[in-house]
Amino acid sequence: MNSIKVKIDGREYVCENGMTVLQVARANGIDIPALCFIDELKPYGACGICTVEAANTPKLLRACATTVFDGMEISTNSDRIRRSRKTALELLLSDHTGDCRGPCSLNCPAGTDCQGYVKLISEGKYKEATALVKERVPLPASIGRVCPHPCETACRRNFVEQPLSIAFLKAFAADRDLASGDKYMPDPAPSSGKSVGIIGGGPAGLTAAYFLAVKGHAVTVYDSMPKMGGMLRYGIPQYRLPKEVLDMEIDTIEKLGVTLRNNIRIGKDISFDEIKTKYDATLVAIGAWQSSSMGVPGEELDGVIGGIDFLRSIALGNPVSIGKNVAVCGGGNTAMDACRSAVRLGAENVYVIYRRTRDEMPAEKVEIDEAEEEGVQYRFLCNPDEITGENGRVNGIKLQKMRLGEPDAGGRRRPVPIEGEFEYTDIDTVIMAIGQRISPEGFDELEFNQRGNISADESTFRTSVEGVFAVGDATNRGASIAIEAIGEAQKASEVIDSYLNGGIIPYKKPYFVEKTVTEADFADRERIPRAKMPQRSPEERKHDFNEINLGLSEETAKAEAKRCLECGCHDYYDCKLIKYANQYDVSPAKYAGEKHNCDKETQLVSIERDQNKCILCNLCVRVCDEEAGKGIIGLVGRGFTTVIKPEFDNVPEVTAFCKDCLKCVASCPTGALKALK
Repeated sequence: MNSIKVKIDGREYVCENGMTVLQVARANGIDIPALCFIDELKPYGACGICTVEAANTPKLLRACATTVFDGMEISTNSDRIRRSRKTALELLLSDHTGDCRGPCSLNCPAGTDCQGYVKLISEGKYKEATALVKERVPLPASIGRVCPHPCETACRRNFVEQPLSIAFLKAFAADRDLASGDKYMPDPAPSSGKSVGIIGGGPAGLTAAYFLAVKGHAVTVYDSMPKMGGMLRYGIPQYRLPKEVLDMEIDTIEKLGVTLRNNIRIGKDISFDEIKTKYDATLVAIGAWQSSSMGVPGEELDGVIGGIDFLRSIALGNPVSIGKNVAVCGGGNTAMDACRSAVRLGAENVYVIYRRTRDEMPAEKVEIDEAEEEGVQYRFLCNPDEITGENGRVNGIKLQKMRLGEPDAGGRRRPVPIEGEFEYTDIDTVIMAIGQRISPEGFDELEFNQRGNISADESTFRTSVEGVFAVGDATNRGASIAIEAIGEAQKASEVIDSYLNGGIIPYKKPYFVEKTVTEADFADRERIPRAKMPQRSPEERKHDFNEINLGLSEETAKAEAKRCLECGCHDYYDCKLIKYANQYDVSPAKYAGEKHNCDKETQLVSIERDQNKCILCNLCVRVCDEEAGKGIIGLVGRGFTTVIKPEFDNVPEVTAFCKDCLKCVASCPTGALKALK
């Protein structure tokens, strides 16, 4: 009898006698996970994750090694099976050491493949690099200029000398692409017939519009300002981000078919209810456009202005009159943008007033240093106690002297007033750059939290109103950096897409294997200084708003990209182990214990072996023996000490054969083997 009938998950299939459960399942499009099986080899059953249940059989069976029989009834996805597979994966991962993704990517709020696009830049593939960035960030030329680059904080080149210039490399590739005359454009999916209304044309709204348009949905973006861009346009000065660059990137989004509507105020020109009724889904990404106040006497005087309001007036071409002496209160990047802009507007004395020390300032160090180069003066360990005035206009500021006390909840030492110690300074303008909050007018229907921000579920981005989602600075914890809003909007676009397709799939942070390293791990690396961004001199640049950075040359950019240590796994996108780990929601920490700690070896010359990633599935050994007919590698040791090694010293004829074969590399399910050039 050549044909038999079996049931899998309640459905009957006809198959050949002698096939395994796994073969029958795969032949009929049924997914049963397996790490140690390929069709060319005999069943082995090492990984233990292909378990299934058979009727009238108490034990779980390994699908790769179990032959079907006529009338067999199989279940592939019960709770018991999933628990078994999960345990098997967790045990394998408990001794799997490596980096699925580079720490740069893991520390990027948008999850960009930093290692990937840096590698492409090193090869001169700028369009490909831009395309890879745009899988997560649709405004790379803009963000590459202004992002405080948490990716670089995590860069392991820090253990050698200095981190890669990842953000500037992103901008370099994107600039090259924009100037190419054939800039990268994604291919949108066919029209879905669904529509999305987005309120807010800042980095979050534009990001969501880009990805939803790529998915085939009709998208309209509403914004209250004359042009799109949000805080990228109206909160970041021209000398850091030329708006011509931003315009080109927004043009790409518009060319995808996104409708952009400016000068539209919710509650005035159109109601929130009209928008959410008109579209199949609505996304609120209104940002945080109101400057926070300090609550000190004199804040109501003429000449006191919020940092965001000050920067917006400049961007709109109507800068406020600031006089000769300007005080900027705050220590973040907005304070840096404000003080440097005040210098460019002609102020003779610009003071940054900050209640902690220079070391505690949240602004980027480069911004702090560049501001000082341009003449900004710092007043550390001071806090405004009173803003004084005459005839309703600011004329001075009284500063309370401070000292640092015990650490606060965030770990920074708390500033404590020094009783009776004050400073007095003549001031014409006070700029409050201490934070931002949202303007909720027109959105009364939504639920707000205690901070006054829109409440949105952190996994689905849903608000209290059906069909309405929210992201960015206006939600939950409030204002943050642009890349945070972009990352959130990209995730939200996936959730909204699932909603438009009839369900809702929440965002879930992926599981990654991460490796702990120390400076000693990089002691043998050559020290190569970080590329220095060429700049206009402080004396020249402080008199205008032209871009201060001159851009990396192609030679410099390629050399800088080649400094990458390539920490992330070369096989990440094809790795079956990490795919199944996320599919089964693993938590391998419960099995934490001793791990292999092996050096990478290249005895086979053209093949690098990383035993720390090996799960002893034995595929490479069996492929070399059964397929290649060589038996070059084998299992060495017993029990926990077992490893897979070549069974010879460097023999030229063998290494020459391996160079042309590489079947073991192709079979490896975890990235433990890597073909070398």
